[in-house]
Amino acid sequence: MKRMRRPALTLLLLLLAATGACYGKTFQFSGEARAENGEVLYTEHHQVEGECTEGQFRPLNHQVEYREPNQNDSFAEKSLGYERSPVQPEVDFNQPRFDESLRISYPGEGMIEVDWVTPSGETQAFNVPIQGRAVVDAGFDNLVREHWSALQQGRSVEFRFLGPTRGELYGFILEPSEHPDLEADLEVAIRPTSMILRFLVDPIQLGYNDRGALTHYLGLTNIRRDSDTNYQAHIRYDIASYPECELTP
Repeated sequence: MKRMRRPALTLLLLLLAATGACYGKTFQFSGEARAENGEVLYTEHHQVEGECTEGQFRPLNHQVEYREPNQNDSFAEKSLGYERSPVQPEVDFNQPRFDESLRISYPGEGMIEVDWVTPSGETQAFNVPIQGRAVVDAGFDNLVREHWSALQQGRSVEFRFLGPTRGELYGFILEPSEHPDLEADLEVAIRPTSMILRFLVDPIQLGYNDRGALTHYLGLTNIRRDSDTNYQAHIRYDIASYPECELTP
């Protein structure tokens, strides 16, 4: 491989400086999921690689490993790609012990494609038209940061969240909230806008520190307890390393 000549390297650095873009340090954090009785259910290990654009971190690739307590080997893994959008990532999620996989992609500008292999071995596929402010999977985390100032000022944000195993976008609202089990600089809740869904779906409570990093998640998780239900958990996150630029605007 040829070494880059100094003039070319200098030009590259100048171009990056002119556009305000540079590669950011990896954002790393881990979480411990506990049941209501305090039992540790599993741990999460996150590594997010991205770039700094005009002083703000933009995620590009996000790897997650899910592990049993005090174990180094993962029992489930997820990969997310944010090249298209911070709130609409491509997703590749696998839970081998249930023979389950979920893939979310975007075959066209206005379409979400879902391919789901269920624990029973059935394959289901959905094509979901993108409507309104659509958010997919962990994109909710970046949605909070995009509206950081508004949420701090007490304003709410409406969006449509993908139910991947239903093949449908549902109306939700992100709003400032307070919960006795969260100790965070910013606390928000995600609730359905439909009154019917509000009776069926409990809100998800989120907590963030003053740098915009997620520190608490309280609610339904994407990890299966069995073939029919997922864990409800309180996940507390510890930050191992921040990127070289700000997480919030």
